[in-house]
Amino acid sequence: MEAYLADGTIDDEATFAAWLRAYVSRQLAYTDGLAIRMVFDALQAGDLDAVWRLDRLIAALTLPEQVRTAAATIGRRTAEVGAVVAPESLLGDYLAELDAGRCHGHPAVAFALLAHAIDAPPAAAIEAHLFAAVTSLTQNAVRAIPIGQTAGQRVQRSMYDVVADAVATALILTEDDLGAASPGLEIAQMRHRRQRARMFMS
Repeated sequence: MEAYLADGTIDDEATFAAWLRAYVSRQLAYTDGLAIRMVFDALQAGDLDAVWRLDRLIAALTLPEQVRTAAATIGRRTAEVGAVVAPESLLGDYLAELDAGRCHGHPAVAFALLAHAIDAPPAAAIEAHLFAAVTSLTQNAVRAIPIGQTAGQRVQRSMYDVVADAVATALILTEDDLGAASPGLEIAQMRHRRQRARMFMS
């Protein structure tokens, strides 16, 4: 988002909402949303190795270095917190894979392992994860553009159907679709690393 702020593409509530719609529907649905669904599929089949393979695959498909590093950091932290909240989950195994260097770490994988442990349905897990991203990005926009809290609430409300559509998409995609993000979004994420001034980490 910040790269688009810097070049003036995002400068008000409407342009932020347009960017957020694209980000959720063209990137998050094909990465985090699909990854969560695939973790549930693997666990239902009793194939934990498929979860670890997915972690490595999504890391390889995340082209912007800064995003890949951030995903690893947030993924590990999510797993650490989740392992405390749900010690019966497979997050301890995930942390062991991370410590051994066999996995990279990704928040969607960690969140899916936690959601599965508490018997959340896959669609609800995807929806919660995507809307958490919407909320976080909106709060960034409230401060960075700035658009104000009221506009931020309007944007979040306008994202309900966008998130619902992204969930429906993630539920029908295949592994071949994983990481099929919009090139413009990925290029902006790559540019963010070299921006002269930044307020947020990727």
